[in-house]
Amino acid sequence: MSRHAQEFLEKIQGLALPGLVRIMNVCGGHERSISMAGLRTLLPETIRLIPGPGCPVCICPEEDIHQAIQWALREPVTLVSFGDMLRVPVNVPRGQVRSLDEAKAAGADVRAVASPLDATRIARERPERPVIFHAVGFETTLAPIAAMIAQGLPDNLYLLMSGRLTWPAVAMLLESADAGLDALIAPGHVSTVMGPEEWSFVATRHGIPTAIAGFTPDSLLEATYSVLRQYLDGQPALDNCYAVVVKPGGNPLARRFLGEAFDIVDANWRGIGSIPRSGYALKACHAAHDARLHFPDAHDAGRRRIGEMPAGCDCARVVLGKISPPECRIYGSPCTPRSPVGPCMVSDEGACHIWWAAGIRERVATSHGGKEPAVA
Repeated sequence: MSRHAQEFLEKIQGLALPGLVRIMNVCGGHERSISMAGLRTLLPETIRLIPGPGCPVCICPEEDIHQAIQWALREPVTLVSFGDMLRVPVNVPRGQVRSLDEAKAAGADVRAVASPLDATRIARERPERPVIFHAVGFETTLAPIAAMIAQGLPDNLYLLMSGRLTWPAVAMLLESADAGLDALIAPGHVSTVMGPEEWSFVATRHGIPTAIAGFTPDSLLEATYSVLRQYLDGQPALDNCYAVVVKPGGNPLARRFLGEAFDIVDANWRGIGSIPRSGYALKACHAAHDARLHFPDAHDAGRRRIGEMPAGCDCARVVLGKISPPECRIYGSPCTPRSPVGPCMVSDEGACHIWWAAGIRERVATSHGGKEPAVA
């Protein structure tokens, strides 16, 4: 640990907290850094760090993944998506294809891509074959997709849009009867694109201390100290603890590309439901590349648990910070990274996958006593 991080840790340990303080981090990257650095084991027991809705793979609509699988199996297309998405299971009867990986094993042309440019390249290599790009992600992923659109798409490239905005999920959570948090650490990369101002509502409208953090222990501990000081002083505000990257107004070019490419619409979050103005949809001027308009709808009204988490999976409650990952009913048995049942165990931004990787392997009845489950 750096000297700077150690100084903030000592400041935090010196605070006279009146009781349990619940701090939610929105970003999956934050959760990974917190867990890999073991910050929970270093902080006082009166501080609970709660992973929040920061995993786009975890909340990607189940019905969108099912649609992508059916197109890959039934249509003469190449289906591309980011690597984690290929392993996310959908709710179908035993024996049917449950993921894009299984569709690939069944003979479908399914490919993992690392960036939107890969999708463009694949489409240009075979201009006679339709390529469907399942576009999943939050603002930081949708910005380069918007830039790709601005540069011009090959005629044979189509987009299945499942992009989401982060702040509406936090707003929904704070407007609920029991938000379950006393302070918020806002996402650094999203704020880099959209600007820190997007998170001011947390402090001004809801009176909750807020700080934007980067991904090092230094920045995360600085943000933790900031929100704790705000909490003790009774003066909630928005503090930018990632000022080296996050600037007022965000990235103007990225925001312009987003505005030119997409409309903001009400959108479904897996296991959570529809959240107002939380989704990205292609603007009408890009309708020629909207996969939903050019390929048959595979929606099956009779399919059980459409849009939901798998049976027994509590991933939605984990995403909303209602329970810790090991409190899920199927954590570790049968759900593991090698054989994931729920989406939170698939992505390296999913809280269940992160906690498993950090060595927490046993399911627990509750962790609401203030301490996190012990690392095995």
